[in-house]
Amino acid sequence: MLILNNGQSAWLSFLRRYIALMALGNLAWEFAHMPLYTLWETGTPREIAFAAIHCTGGDILIALAALIAALFLFGNGFWPAQTYRRVAVATIAIGLAYTLFSEWLNIEIRAAWAYRDLMPVIPVLDTGLSPVAQWIVLPGLAFWWIARVWGK
Repeated sequence: MLILNNGQSAWLSFLRRYIALMALGNLAWEFAHMPLYTLWETGTPREIAFAAIHCTGGDILIALAALIAALFLFGNGFWPAQTYRRVAVATIAIGLAYTLFSEWLNIEIRAAWAYRDLMPVIPVLDTGLSPVAQWIVLPGLAFWWIARVWGK
């Protein structure tokens, strides 16, 4: 097991940093891409702020669940010292797969939200580019930054 200088196990330090980075990144991303959804035109400022904060809470849960699933599938008792990249790639893939499913379910089936014409849509998938990019860019940056701090 990798132990940090202060005696703390590395996985707990990683988890804290990962969730903090994902929370901050997703909060910023939710507010930034809100104009790509119809709520931007139909909602009040309070409804828009609530939606962004609510979605950020969901994003944090997705990030945590994706990481836990990746750890179960690809981690080992020496993680993050070992299998770091495998877990990172799996976490991104799981988060992305869930996002694709969720966007389809909430746009096509439940009609819980809708894209504006401004949202670039990925052909065939009919999923917005922004939520897909969100689940590639943000966890990718979080894993990269944490690895850089650790010198991996």
